Amino acid sequence: MRQLDGKVALITGGGSGIGAAIAERFTAEGARVCITGRRQQPLDAVVASLPPGTAKAAPGDVANTGDRERMMETVLTFSGRIDVLVNNAGIALAAGGVADIDVEDWRLTFEVNVTGPLMLMKASIPHMIKAGGGSIINVASMGGVRCIPEAPAYCASKAALIHLTKQVALDYGRYGIRCNAVCPGWVRTAMTDDPFKEIAMALGTDLESLLGLATGNLPLRRTSTPKEIAGICCYLASDDSVFMTGVSLPIDGGTSVVDPGMVFLNDPRFASFHK
Repeated sequence: MRQLDGKVALITGGGSGIGAAIAERFTAEGARVCITGRRQQPLDAVVASLPPGTAKAAPGDVANTGDRERMMETVLTFSGRIDVLVNNAGIALAAGGVADIDVEDWRLTFEVNVTGPLMLMKASIPHMIKAGGGSIINVASMGGVRCIPEAPAYCASKAALIHLTKQVALDYGRYGIRCNAVCPGWVRTAMTDDPFKEIAMALGTDLESLLGLATGNLPLRRTSTPKEIAGICCYLASDDSVFMTGVSLPIDGGTSVVDPGMVFLNDPRFASFHK
């Protein structure tokens, strides 16, 4: 028996990156999925790549009330139920400190990263209660646990999503509904690669060299892939994690165990200290 046989999932941000990888893994494990996103073409491409009859596209913006309602209508029409909700859609707008941030950027970041997941949980939970339970997976970020320079809106919104996860776990565990968050570190997607290509050019280097520099002091010394995040989400969606709720899992290659003030000791000149 596959891990998700018979389960139905709604996956936001499913047209690319982590969301597309989650849809691929879920359907491979027996689930039927409804994927959402703002662009129809990528959604259609993902649906076409999955086993026939296992996926349905529901284009829309999680920050838009009407679109969220259509997403729920689509998944319920498609399969008559919802067992798993994956709040994966997210944005990271232009960087800048608190003194410089555009208030509209702040508002939109919270609309997509916090209010959208909140409202989809609000819509999904009554159906999960009727079905006897369900699993909610919120894709947060290590940026919600540790700060990223000049990214107050992104980091604050992901921190809010992590705490909202715990609140839902507390309030709805009695109904058999579990709510957990995953906190990826650096994942290789277009959302992360594109801006760092510009940084690499400004530094006179290439993206791969920049990534090597950025991850050289991490325990696993590399970035992750969307498929690796999808595997953790599959576990959280399955009955294998039936006694896990209210957890925020770091999937960061060991980033969270590193003391940034001491990474200089990784320099070969200090090799004698490691003997």
